Amino acid sequence: MSIKTKVLTAVATLAVALGLSTVGAAPASAATPQCGPHCIQIFNAKYGTPANPGFVESVFGGIAKAGVPTGVHRVSSHNPAGDIIVSRVGLVSDFYATGMVSAAVNRHYGNLQGVQVEYAPRGKATGLCSGVATTAYQNEGLSLVPCSTPGTTVFIIDTADSPATAPTYYPIVSASTTDFVHPYTMTIDGNPAHECFVRIRLRHLIGNPGHVPQNQLWGSNVLN
Repeated sequence: MSIKTKVLTAVATLAVALGLSTVGAAPASAATPQCGPHCIQIFNAKYGTPANPGFVESVFGGIAKAGVPTGVHRVSSHNPAGDIIVSRVGLVSDFYATGMVSAAVNRHYGNLQGVQVEYAPRGKATGLCSGVATTAYQNEGLSLVPCSTPGTTVFIIDTADSPATAPTYYPIVSASTTDFVHPYTMTIDGNPAHECFVRIRLRHLIGNPGHVPQNQLWGSNVLN
């Protein structure tokens, strides 16, 4: 299967799994033209909406190198830092079957969707996924990690903790979490409108279920 076909299949699968539609109304500046047909936008509920995501998960400086931080940055049609693709998606139990998540994670989240997202500047896959360098801990920053790395590059779409008033938003939990009461989830602090780049960090999920704060809730747009 070609990379293009693989990416489109993964994106379509994620869209179906999350009840998303491809976003014809998304801003034209959402991604570089080369990545646009394959990209996904991951945005924080506090600072964006599906129609106007504003700030999306991006790679610091657009540098395709392991260890480079990932955070949120303003959408752009010329800066490839926000060119993110879905490289793999499926049930967490599917990731467990291939050794990518632990048995404990599978027991707690096996029936939820898991995903890996890969940096693909101008549509070219790098083999580097957003993840963490080690087993999740409080305040650990996200960075680029080889996609083949088990556990630390897989994230869980935690729709079980989505608020009833905003079911299209959800926490995104690191599959390397060892805390299953308040798992480590993607979080941002600071206002990306006032800062050039806001690092995404893992923090204990709070307010779950049903009252998770906006800075721990995320949404996604599938572009076409």
